[in-house]
Amino acid sequence: NLLFLSFCFFACLHLYSVVLTEPLLLLCFPAASPAATQKPSEEEDFKLSLITWNVDGLDLEKRPERSRGLVKYLNLHNPDVVFLQELVPLMSSGRNGCFTGMLLKKSRVKLVESEMVAYPTTKMRRNLLVVIVNGQKLCLMTSHFESCKENTAERMKQLHVVKRRLKHAPDDVTVVFGGDTNLRDAEVTKVGLPATVCDVWERLGKQEHCRYTWDTSANNNKTFPFVARCRFDRIYFRPAIRRGIPRLAPDHMALVGLEKLDCGRYSSDHWGIYCTFSAE
Repeated sequence: NLLFLSFCFFACLHLYSVVLTEPLLLLCFPAASPAATQKPSEEEDFKLSLITWNVDGLDLEKRPERSRGLVKYLNLHNPDVVFLQELVPLMSSGRNGCFTGMLLKKSRVKLVESEMVAYPTTKMRRNLLVVIVNGQKLCLMTSHFESCKENTAERMKQLHVVKRRLKHAPDDVTVVFGGDTNLRDAEVTKVGLPATVCDVWERLGKQEHCRYTWDTSANNNKTFPFVARCRFDRIYFRPAIRRGIPRLAPDHMALVGLEKLDCGRYSSDHWGIYCTFSAE
């Protein structure tokens, strides 16, 4: 079956190419106007904006209203790249679960190739979506790591996979990973990150206002008998390290989706992360 996004992205997808992991496919939409596809300026060539967001497609409560809210945020921020987790098919495909996807603004980045990397021991059908684009020499990756506290060993295995990809990418390529990692800080400490890789939130000064991306004290989409404030959603960044290659660096991060919708719910139980990069 052809799977499609259950969320109503049709309002903005004319500007984007879409890569999904269920199955891995590419859908291209014609641009709505010449302005949408005009060549970016030289200054824009050395900038990048992205959103990563677990959109909680498994939650049926007010899903149409929440999906419209999500589209409004995407239109508001107009990112070059969008990483999405917990997408579900519009129509049943006979398979349970959710998947990840990536939106690439066609006027800014052009898809060269895509790959779905399986996690060999996952029990939740999780994987890593890897996309190579040109315009800027970029490798973009997103994933939804194994959920729940008890799956720490599997999460660390999945982080190892991402770590190797970050470390061994060609030295003239900038690599950005973003997604719902479900990671706890102790797990990251045990695995470790390469010296060339930074956690963008840490790089930008560990700002308290965008620390917690899953925060039941502020977001009541889910009801729990406890309060949890976690930094599950993370962005890892490895700049191009070859001399003479233009280097991007993160310069801004903010949470999105903080406003309650008219339906009385938030777009997701996770906040999204909006992040920008510019030339050093």
